[in-house]
Amino acid sequence: MSKFQDFNFKGKKALIRVDFNVPLDKAYNITDDTRIRAAVPTIKKILKDGGSAILMSHFGRPKEGPAEKYSLKHLLGRVSELLGTEVEFANDCIGEEAVEKAKALQPGQVLLLENLRFYKEEEKGDEGFAEKLSKLGDVYVNDAFGTAHRAHASTAVIAKFFSRENKMFGLLMEGEVSSAEKVLHSAEKPFTAIIGGAKVSDKILIIENLLERATDIIIGGGMAYTFFKAMGGQIGKSLVEEDRLDTAKDLLKKAEAKGVSIHLPSDSIIADKFAEDAEISSALSNTIPDGWMGLDIGQMACEMFTKVILDSKTILWNGPMGVFEMQKFQHGTKCVAQAIAEATEKGAFSLIGGGDSVSAINQFGFADKVSYVSTGGGAMLEYFEGKELPGIAAIKNA
Repeated sequence: MSKFQDFNFKGKKALIRVDFNVPLDKAYNITDDTRIRAAVPTIKKILKDGGSAILMSHFGRPKEGPAEKYSLKHLLGRVSELLGTEVEFANDCIGEEAVEKAKALQPGQVLLLENLRFYKEEEKGDEGFAEKLSKLGDVYVNDAFGTAHRAHASTAVIAKFFSRENKMFGLLMEGEVSSAEKVLHSAEKPFTAIIGGAKVSDKILIIENLLERATDIIIGGGMAYTFFKAMGGQIGKSLVEEDRLDTAKDLLKKAEAKGVSIHLPSDSIIADKFAEDAEISSALSNTIPDGWMGLDIGQMACEMFTKVILDSKTILWNGPMGVFEMQKFQHGTKCVAQAIAEATEKGAFSLIGGGDSVSAINQFGFADKVSYVSTGGGAMLEYFEGKELPGIAAIKNA
């Protein structure tokens, strides 16, 4: 049941925390508007009901107060275009102008506030700052999953100034939370987690948490070579975290004790240097010659991983299988993306979470062939590590 869908916003001013932290080029043109488009359904539902929308977001990491390159006014044209209505702008997120413009807002109108992070109080989770923001609207809607892991004023603290019935998740946040909960708490088995990326240290907590839930864990990317070295393999000059060899051994032991199958890439595409013009060859992942490094999973690993994925009913993917940004080393990541799309078509539920996996699934054209693509890299990672996210708790535990 969607609290947001059931709520009638007629005559209400909805204060919406969106995540408009999008990339701009040097001329302030938006180079990827995914995050803005993701918030559109929530805003449109409010306007259609006869409510008005006050949008607040952070943007970049301004160090010392207001700065031209971090102004949200650069997004005004695109937000207006996507919503099909002219969006007003307040040159501040609190203060007289913001208050007056919010007060004057009529049903069907939209106001975008200036960057929240122009105030240090935002990231400090300052209660006074949160209270000032809260006074701008009648209803609080959090639709910014990408910032749900931060206990900031606008994502967590602000919720305490609204009654239970007047605070809720937006459609994007509802989708993110229900997809993540489905995977973490009610996954249909076999449940395969595909974990990639460069470092074991970045993924220890997520692997440990998934050992309690998954039937299979596929490990790829640079982190796989730490596991091979821990098992006594020869990995040439592949990426390795020497201080994590015992951790890798420990994770393998825990998996065995819990009956979870860990799948490591049996073979690798190897290169003589980390570059697009490198000489390439292939080798078993535990016998990589000196002077060579593994930069992608090999063909045997692709076939083995595909089989595991196609046998799955639930799939979580976090992290690429190789250096997919370089054409010579993208085959493994593409092969995994394709297998997930096929498994989804066969009825599996698939969730793609984490920046690089999302980039990959978009790059290879499979985004609309999986069940859900998360917009929140860090937030999704912390959720699967088993941490409580302040932005979710502020509304769920109210």
